[in-house]
Amino acid sequence: MDNHLPVAVIGAGPVGLAAAAHLLERGETPILFEAGTEVGTNIRSWQHVRMFSPWEFTVDSASVRLLEKHGWHMPPQNELPTGYDLLEQYLTPLAELPEIKTQLRLNAKVVAISRRDIDKMQDAQREAAPFVLHIVYGDGQEALVEARAVIDASGTWHQPNPLGSGGLPVMGEKRYADHIAYGIPDILGEASARYANQRVMVVGSGHSAINALLELVELQADYPETRLVWAMRSTNLARVLGGGEDDALPARGKLGLRIKAALDNGSLSIVAPFRVRELNGVNGGIDVVGDTPDGFMTVQVDELIVSTGARPDLNMLRELRLELDPSLESTRALGPMIDPNIHSCGTVRPHGEAELRHPEKDFYIVGMKSYGRAPTFLLATGYEQVRSVVAALVGDWEAARDVQLNLPETGVCSTDLAGEGAACCGTPNNLVPQANTISLTSIPVVGHQLQLVSLPTASRACGCDDTCCGDGVRSTSCGCETSCCS
Repeated sequence: MDNHLPVAVIGAGPVGLAAAAHLLERGETPILFEAGTEVGTNIRSWQHVRMFSPWEFTVDSASVRLLEKHGWHMPPQNELPTGYDLLEQYLTPLAELPEIKTQLRLNAKVVAISRRDIDKMQDAQREAAPFVLHIVYGDGQEALVEARAVIDASGTWHQPNPLGSGGLPVMGEKRYADHIAYGIPDILGEASARYANQRVMVVGSGHSAINALLELVELQADYPETRLVWAMRSTNLARVLGGGEDDALPARGKLGLRIKAALDNGSLSIVAPFRVRELNGVNGGIDVVGDTPDGFMTVQVDELIVSTGARPDLNMLRELRLELDPSLESTRALGPMIDPNIHSCGTVRPHGEAELRHPEKDFYIVGMKSYGRAPTFLLATGYEQVRSVVAALVGDWEAARDVQLNLPETGVCSTDLAGEGAACCGTPNNLVPQANTISLTSIPVVGHQLQLVSLPTASRACGCDDTCCGDGVRSTSCGCETSCCS
């Protein structure tokens, strides 16, 4: 293979730009392809959200060294940036540096990757052939670009999971797409008119859902006719609320306290367990038909916000030889280390090139996309991934294997605390509500009477350290040998 060829990096978000910085520091030539018209395209859709992780855990070491050579100053390490802050104070200045800017191709979507003259089935001379990337530019022009290695940091935010609990769109989801937003829309900004004085259902049990709900509660203060329904597929509210005042990331703990207060004062109602099966239009609204333990239930709303995670887009990789975990769609080696059934961000062990390696030599998926469908990714994890991968690409195997990661124990990566992320699994007793029934009388119901839903949320005595599985999830890093937390 021609070692003078560049290393292609797909995606100019935080991890993709970090990969470029590490390549430059190692004397390599990166070429970055960003499908959007600006760097950090995925972040721009949630730039109004404040992150859990402070600046200390939000920047990459090689990127900081490159920026500081040009006079950049690090923001206060303990401050919590918003997505906008991350873009304006870090990513945009990094992308504008001459070393990066000359290698950056914006509005350039990678639609396929293969080897020169070698398809997926051919073995002979495979590893000696350069990669070929099929690029489609915003103006319709196309190009085939060769590279000696490929680092895919394209993320998953642009590929949200559908509304259906089985991983498929529900009936009517495409038909009523104009009334559905995915992720965390800018409820207090450009999307405020869409939700003011409307009946809004938020579907999801993660912190993206909580972010959306808390912004809707704030909007409700100015538009009191706004009606809010939180639909969850599970009833494990304790796990959702987090660690409260004892949380290792205080911003995350405050988020849980705020959503509990909103539930207590009746600002929003909750239906759980509730698995959406179908959407139907009626009388200017949408009937959301869901499956519950008591049978089908229908709730009428005007708008839905679906915060059920994301998944990797693997279409452009069809001609490459990948080895994927059958459930998560990460690498097979990484899957057991990040499985959200037993792990949160803070319990994921350090990992690097060895765990990210595919059968396709010199091809790596890094960043959020490397986690496949697992929601527990943190930026600091991605930065260490690319440091290790780049070390391997230049033959520094000692550095590639020396993987280290210093993280607080966390569960997610962002929050909406504008005035201000227990251990990863811990939930103190003063936060966990007793098993109770939350009033749902304000929800319009069509078809039959809506039953009150009991949420048993008290933590269990698990026979091991409370910080290990106080939320009902047994963490393998906590040494819990019993099955009571599973």
